[in-house]
Formats: sequence, C-alpha cells, structure tokens
Amino acid sequence: MSTGLKSTALKIIAFATAAGLSAMVAGGSAIAAEINVVSTPGPMPEVMGALIPIFERASGHKVTIKFQGAPATISQLKEGAGIDLLIADEDVIGNLVKDGTIAAGGSSRVMLSRVGVAVRAGAPKPNIGSADALKAALVAAKSVAYSQGASGQHFLTVIARLGLVDTLKPKTIIVQGKPVGAAVAAGEAEIGIQQVAELLPVPGIDLVGPLPGDLQKIIVYVAGVTTKAKDPEAAKTLVKFLASEAAVSVMKQKGMDPG
Repeated sequence: MSTGLKSTALKIIAFATAAGLSAMVAGGSAIAAEINVVSTPGPMPEVMGALIPIFERASGHKVTIKFQGAPATISQLKEGAGIDLLIADEDVIGNLVKDGTIAAGGSSRVMLSRVGVAVRAGAPKPNIGSADALKAALVAAKSVAYSQGASGQHFLTVIARLGLVDTLKPKTIIVQGKPVGAAVAAGEAEIGIQQVAELLPVPGIDLVGPLPGDLQKIIVYVAGVTTKAKDPEAAKTLVKFLASEAAVSVMKQKGMDPG
C-alpha cells in the first residue's frame, strides 16, 4: 500500500472510531490529560507511531512516548521517573507487577510479534515452510544477518536446534545500529531474520514469511500502568484503545497481531 493510501486509510479509521473512542474516554478520564509512555524499541516506534496520532485525535489526550531498552526504564522507575504507562515484553512487566512498580491488575497484553525471514527485493524467495526447508535455505545462503535484540537471541536458539552453529558461524552478520532489513537491502546479507514488524517497513526487501512451526517465537508486548501514574484512568484509556478494532487494524498492517 502506498504512503498516500495508508494515510487515507488511517484517517478513515480515526473518523469511524472517534465516537466509540470518545465514549471510552468519557467512561474513564473525562478531562484531557497528558500521558507519559515509555516503550521498548524494536518494532514499537513504527507501530505506536501510527497508533498514537489516532488516539490523540479521537480522545483529546496528549501522549508523549520515548523508546528505550528495559534496563534503562527500570532504573528510571526506581529513581522515581514520572512514567504513566510502560510497554515491554511480558517478562519485564511481570517482574514490575511483582515488585509493585506496575499496579496490580493494571497490565494487559496489547500485541503479539513474530520473527520472520526476508531477502533482497526481487531475489528468489527460499522455501522456509518447515524446519528442514529453513535449514536447507540457511545452509545454501551465502550470508545470514540477525540483530542482538529479542529476534536475534531467539534465532541463536533456532540455529542450535537445527545443528547449524558451526556451519553458519563464518557467514553470519550481527547487525547493529540499523534494521536487519537495511543490511539485506544493501546486499550485505542474503537472508535477514528479525521481527516481521521490523522487516515490513524497510524498503528494498521482500518478506519471505515467518519462521515455521515450533521454531517460531511469539514476542508478547504488554502495557502496564505504573502505581505512580499521575492520571491512571487516562493511561488505562490508551490501553483500552490498543484493543479496539481501529488499533487492531493498524497493528495488522504493521505486521503485529492483537494481544
């Protein structure tokens, strides 16, 4: 879909759901609020970057969002940072619920992310429909790229399960400072592995598909309202929006599944 069509689609979605979202706001915080959100990076800048403007237009709330690694966020929370809502993987949020940083009952699964495979645009797409097919594709590839993030860490376990640690070692590229897809588009790697939602927005590549069967990893993103949120009801309204039909439609366009 072109940029213009995407923009039009988002405007239609926002218009169509404004009434429902306004009712949602009325049931929570009736006064427009400022919501301070911190999220882990990865695909979230692309996904939340599309969702937040829709929420703001329909709700009247103002959202400030920052993307950074979980360790930095946890440290800031312990130092008393004014964070209203945190979006991170389920293990991070679960631990913060246990220590009382996230309110009990104040967290919800909001989206699911899968790990996928991409090649340079126009290149032949390898068969990755089974574990054996993926193994053959990786062995045949001249180079394979992955990141140091959640998808990359999972891919290391996939390599081990397929018995390819030694085979792939001389031809693997660990991509830092840019999307894995960018390395594939530039011809630096023949095959790239990263979250589908991180691969989709990169120009110059084709998505082959998700990792097959039980080699797949579902990364669960959870939103948690902090116990020190200045307006917890407004933060909950944003969480509710992320489960709305409008939000789910955008998530799917961005390569995510609803939580």
